[in-house]
Order: sequence, then C-alpha cells, then structure tokens
Amino acid sequence: MLEGRLRRRLRSLNLNSCSDYCAYVFSGDGHPEEVPHLIDVVTTNKTDFFRESKHFEYLTGIAVPTLLRGDSRSLLFWSAGCSTGEEPYTLAMVLSDYAENTRGFRFQLLATDISTQVLEHAQRAIYKSELLRPVPADLRRKYVMRSRDRASQLERIVPELRALVEFRRLNLMDSDFGIGDPVDVIFCRNVIIYFDQPTRSALLNRFSRQLRPGGYLFLGHSETLNGLDVPLLSVGPTVYRKPDGTPGR
Repeated sequence: MLEGRLRRRLRSLNLNSCSDYCAYVFSGDGHPEEVPHLIDVVTTNKTDFFRESKHFEYLTGIAVPTLLRGDSRSLLFWSAGCSTGEEPYTLAMVLSDYAENTRGFRFQLLATDISTQVLEHAQRAIYKSELLRPVPADLRRKYVMRSRDRASQLERIVPELRALVEFRRLNLMDSDFGIGDPVDVIFCRNVIIYFDQPTRSALLNRFSRQLRPGGYLFLGHSETLNGLDVPLLSVGPTVYRKPDGTPGR
C-alpha cells in the first residue's frame, strides 16, 4: 500500500525506486520541501458528513448544555484530524443551529490536519452532491449552495459557515499543539487507531492537558481509552470527560 501511494511522487520526481526516493528525502543534503508531499500521499483521509451521528446528538443534547451552565463565555471546539472538512463543517452546522435557539451561545471552531492537501480541499468547501446526502434536509437547505451548473453535481458550504471554521496545519506528534487557550470539546475520531499504544497514551494525555476542566473528548467508534492511563472519564459511547477538579493547561 505504501509503495503504491508513493509511485505518484516517484513519477513526478523521475525516480526509479522507493530506495531512490528515501535517499532523495532523507539524504544528508535533504529535500525538506518534499516532506509535505510525502505526508499528503501516505496519510489516510476517510471522513463523512455526520459520521457517527449519535455524537452530534450527544454534543448538543448533553455536552454543550452542561458546559454552558453558569458560564457565558465562548466555547472552543477542536476538530483534530479534520481531513477534507466534513467533520468541522458538520460541527459548524449543528452548533450554528443550536445557537439560533440558545440565547448568548457563542463558539469558536478550530480544525487541524497534518496534510496540506486535504486542508486546501477543506477550505474550498466544495463537495460532490452524493457526499452531502447524510446532511439532514433542513440543514442542507440552510448551509449548502448548489452549483449554477446543475450537471456538475457539486455543492459548496455557504460563506457564513465557512467563516466560522479556522483551518490550521498541525502535527499531533508535536509536544505543543500551539493552541493557547484551553479547549472545551475535542473531536479526534478514527485517528488514534493508526498509532501504537505508547503513542496513543502520550497523545491522549496531551489532549487531556489541553482540555478545560469539565471538557469533552470524542473518539471514533472503534477507539477506546481502555488499558491507557489517561485522566478522563467515560460518559457515553466513545465520549470522555475531564473531571471538573483536574487542572488544565
């Protein structure tokens, strides 16, 4: 699989083998400008609108109301490993809809990924119509625009919603995420399945430190904290919460 994904770069650089490519990237001279291209072709970027939809029901039904109790500040949400943007735009839809019916509710939404290629796709916010089918009809009418060329089968997230999401390149292996403020909710779904146990533990503990006390972490349906020493409590299927008394950043 890895060799198959790298062949495109070999052809672009007129290289004959993966060994030649390794020498090109990691030689003493080095070609640091190639590293983003390497990351783009080897990372997996599977995502969908309203993927694992129960999470979004829990978010607006339980998590956000709990976080808002006695607090009027703006809440910070982070989509970590956002891929081509379906997850952060889903968050923007459900949170915007929630805000319409909740006086004083304000939020900020950060979306990060290691791949510059998928971030560019996410910022364009143009998707094939079939990819938007999971979006409920009422939200699709409010937040999605059809192309003037009906034959194109392309649709775009409305500008007002795009403006709500800040996209940023970020490597989850960095010791400092570069996010100054504590985060209220982290979505990092179907990402840690690609890491070994020590890496998962280290990353999840960094997430815990980044969370505000009482904040929530949402993982993918096949991911768990079982067997890991992480100071988060299970409060729902693949939903975890930082105890209120746990220190933040």
